[in-house]
Amino acid sequence: MKKTSICGLNCSDCPAHIALKKDNQELRVKTAKSWSKLFNTDIKPEDINCTGCTSDTKPLFSHCHQCEVRLCGTKKQTSNCGLCGQYKECVKIEKLHKEIPEAKEACDKKNSLKA
Repeated sequence: MKKTSICGLNCSDCPAHIALKKDNQELRVKTAKSWSKLFNTDIKPEDINCTGCTSDTKPLFSHCHQCEVRLCGTKKQTSNCGLCGQYKECVKIEKLHKEIPEAKEACDKKNSLKA
């Protein structure tokens, strides 16, 4: 079954989730290098582990602890932004969805099921 994050990302396709599930150090190293360059920051291979931002267990990718979308969804106790009553007006998720359209599709689908 596909695991989806609060913002709609498919955790099952995420290298941090895959690296943890398969205990793949090579994938951690490759992803840390790629994400460090992409996000102009220093990500270490040991940061590339994640159970998914809706999970109650650790570890979470380091950015999850500061992700405003995740923090908002956790505070509102929603597993997906599409289920939130303020989804269509949310500036936080709108910005993220402009960068990651496939995440928007997942939230839109949840939102349509809610109605």
